Amino acid sequence: MIDVLDLKKSFGSLEVLRGINVTINKGDIVCVIGPSGSGKSTFLRCLNCMEDPTGGKIIFDGVNIADMKVDINVHRRKMGMVFQQFNLFNNKTVIENIMLAPVHIGTTDLRRAKLRNFFLPLTNLFRKKSKKQSKTEIMRTKAQIKAEARERALELLRRIGLEDKADVYPSTLSGGQKQRVAIVRALAMNPEVILFDEPTSALDPEMVGEVLDLMKQLALDGMTMVVVTHEMGFAREVGSRILFMDGGQILEENTPAEFFAHPQNPRTREFLSKVL
Repeated sequence: MIDVLDLKKSFGSLEVLRGINVTINKGDIVCVIGPSGSGKSTFLRCLNCMEDPTGGKIIFDGVNIADMKVDINVHRRKMGMVFQQFNLFNNKTVIENIMLAPVHIGTTDLRRAKLRNFFLPLTNLFRKKSKKQSKTEIMRTKAQIKAEARERALELLRRIGLEDKADVYPSTLSGGQKQRVAIVRALAMNPEVILFDEPTSALDPEMVGEVLDLMKQLALDGMTMVVVTHEMGFAREVGSRILFMDGGQILEENTPAEFFAHPQNPRTREFLSKVL
């Protein structure tokens, strides 16, 4: 699904990523661990080009999304993101937060289709008969787009047991509830992969479990995930592969069983001795 080839990222003279190479396959649960400052979050943000790579390629569904000519927003529709600090809009209700992206994209596509159809008779005048194009079929109205997004949002809230919180504002939720809403907000776009940037690090210890339980359920459902985490238990239990990063490089990559039982790199062994 994703091929990362010699990925590099610098901020001025500071080289944060120094040639990352990794393949993420459909259904993988890739857990990225390592000390603070090792480049984990920068790597994750480069995967969906929230940070523009300095060098290398990110091939997602056959397209190099690191190429500046590519419309990254088209590909971000398939790549959900869950942040450490939730990043919910406090001036919108819970259900409005979840509906926001599907409604925006649906209405944007509708507007573009209408505009194309409006100008199509004129543009067809300048095309050869064999090159003339047909109108874009418009399947939904703006009202239908909003209604479908609302129904999907309610379905997702029922899934996490927060349907009764649909019309409240995020400020009234606990940290664990906010993060679960952030996760289903990502799910509302039916992504092919979800990126998690330390999703439990801002939570009180007693709230961590409810978020990890939801992530475990997503894993069982077959969702492809890349998770930057300090939760070694989650990585060991749920991960299909562990990447250990330090100094902007992947120093070790292995299955959880082998990684935790038989770490190969001396830096990996040193790190694990301090966190386990």
